[in-house]
Amino acid sequence: MDILRLLLPVSALLLLIGGGLFWWTVRSGQYDDLDSPAHRILFDDDDDMIPNDHKSKRDR
Repeated sequence: MDILRLLLPVSALLLLIGGGLFWWTVRSGQYDDLDSPAHRILFDDDDDMIPNDHKSKRDR
């Protein structure tokens, strides 16, 4: 019976922490756009990955 005196406040504290974290993620917009990050990997980048100082003068 003594363990209930410890476990009930600990479980209530964990519930408050989890609820607070969930509220914070909803308020910060974590769930606003769920589709576009999954599709973004399918598009190619058009920018060159080679820095300008390594290109030859003819390419400039």
